[in-house]
Amino acid sequence: MLDANMKEQVRAYLERLERPIELVAALDDGASSREMRGLLEDIASLSDKVGVRFDGADERVPSFTVGPVGEVARIRFAGLPMGHEFTSLILALLQSGGYPPKTDADTIARIQRLTGEFRFEVYVSLDCHNCPDVVQALNLMAVLNPGVSCTMIEGGLFRAEVEAKNVLAVPMVFLNGEHFGQGRMTLEEILAKVGDGDSAAQAHALSARAPYDVLVVGGGPAGAAAAIYAARKGIRTGIVAERFGGQVMDTLGIENFISVEYTEGPRLAAAMEEHVKQYGVDIMRGERAAALVPAAQPGAMAELTLANGAILRSKSIILATGARWREMNVPGEAEFRSKGVCFCPHCDGPLFKNKRVAVIGGGNSGVEAAIDLAGIVGHVTLIEFDTKLRADAVLQEKLRSLPNVSIVMNAQTTEVTGSDKMNGLNYKDRATGEIHRVELEGIFVQIGLLPNTDFVKDTLTLSKFREIEINAKGETSATGVFAAGDCTTQPYKQIIISMGAGATASLSAFDYLIRNSAQ
Repeated sequence: MLDANMKEQVRAYLERLERPIELVAALDDGASSREMRGLLEDIASLSDKVGVRFDGADERVPSFTVGPVGEVARIRFAGLPMGHEFTSLILALLQSGGYPPKTDADTIARIQRLTGEFRFEVYVSLDCHNCPDVVQALNLMAVLNPGVSCTMIEGGLFRAEVEAKNVLAVPMVFLNGEHFGQGRMTLEEILAKVGDGDSAAQAHALSARAPYDVLVVGGGPAGAAAAIYAARKGIRTGIVAERFGGQVMDTLGIENFISVEYTEGPRLAAAMEEHVKQYGVDIMRGERAAALVPAAQPGAMAELTLANGAILRSKSIILATGARWREMNVPGEAEFRSKGVCFCPHCDGPLFKNKRVAVIGGGNSGVEAAIDLAGIVGHVTLIEFDTKLRADAVLQEKLRSLPNVSIVMNAQTTEVTGSDKMNGLNYKDRATGEIHRVELEGIFVQIGLLPNTDFVKDTLTLSKFREIEINAKGETSATGVFAAGDCTTQPYKQIIISMGAGATASLSAFDYLIRNSAQ
C-alpha cells in the first residue's frame, strides 16, 4: 500500500511514539477493505509500538480505530485516510502514542476541562484541503479528553449515508447526531461553539493584557508581514487572528510566489505562523474584531473590542482583516448554503460526481472552477452577468474545448430553488428580460470577494466597494490606524502584494510611534 519512500517517512515518525498503540479494523471482502488491510499492515510493520487487529466491528465498513493499548479508542477513520487526510492519520498515531501536540497550554487546558459526551462525526472528501484541519482538531480533542470521540467519514465511499444526511459540502460535522457546522473551523472556533464555559474568562484575561505598541488585526499575508516587521523593531506587538492564514487557507496551488515554484495555501499559512512565532509576537487566535475606537490624538491609546467583549489597547493599530467570498444575495442562496450552494470547487466538487452543476462568475476563478469541475461532474453551466467572459484567454480557450460545459452570458441569477436540498436556479436574460430555469444539483459561487470591514464602517473612510481607503504609506482616515491587504483600496489582490503592503503599514506605524513617543 505504501511505497518504499513513504514507509521510511512513516517509520521516522513512529520512532517518536512514547507508548504502544493499537489499530483495530472492521473489514469485509471488498476492494476498499483489502486496501485498508494493506495500509494497516504496512504501518504496523514499521514499529514494534504499533499493533493491529482485524476483529473489530462497526456500522461503517471498512473502518478502523486508533488508540493506546488497553484503552477504549476514541478516534476512528471510516474509509481510507489517504490524500490530504494522510497527515490526519499520522498525527492521530503520534498523539495517541503520547507525542505532545503543538498546541498552547491554555487550549489544551480548555479541552481537558470539557465535561459531558461529545461524539463528533466529520464527513470529508480526500481532495479537500480544508477537511484535515477540522479532522485533526477533533482528533486532538478526542486524545486529550475521554468524553470526546471523533469519526472521520470519507464521503466518496459512504455515498448512501452522505445522501441520506444531505451532505453537499465538506467538511461537515455532526455532534451527537445533530448538525454542528460545516467548512473550515479552527480548534478555537470548535471549542467556542461547544460552549466550554471559558468565553467570559477568556475575555477578562485578554482585557487584562498590557497595552501594545502595535496591534495587528488579521492573520493573513498582510497581517503576518506587519507583525514580523513590527516585532523586529523590538516593540510590543500583538496579533488578533480569527484564523491564521486567512483566504490563503482556501487556496490550493500557489505558483506565483516569487522564489517558490509551487506551494499550497495551508502550507504557506503554517510557515507564516511559525515565522511570526519566532519573534515573540502575542498571538490571539480564534478572536474576531467587533469595534474600533481610534486614538483621540497622536500618542493616545486606541481600543479594539473583540466579539467576546474583550477590549485590547494599543498605541497603533494595523488592520489586515482580508476578505470573504462574495455572495449572490438572491432568494434561496442562504437557505441552501452547504445543501447545494458551495464556494470551494476543490473541496466540494467530488461530492457532485456525475451530477449537473453551475458556476456563477466568468472571471479567472469562475472559469478555473468550471474547468476543474468538468472533469468530475456530469455537466457544468457557467453563468456570467456580463456580455463576455473576463478570464484570461488561455482559460477561456480551454473552457470552450470541453464537451460537457455550457456558457450563458448576459445573465443575472435571480433565485436558487429547492425543497430539502437545492434543485436548480432561475436566471434573467438581461437583453430580453426573459426568465430561464436550469435544473441543477449544485452551484459554485465564484464572483469575487468582500472586504471584512463591517466593524469599521462608521469609524474609517471606506470606498464604494467597502474597502478601507489608504494612502501610499498605509495610513487610514483615523489617527494611528493603518491598513493593508485585501481589506483596503490597494489594487491587485495578490499574496505577495499583501505581504508588501503589510510591511509598509508596519514601517509607517513605527514611524508614527517614533514621532509621537514624547506626546
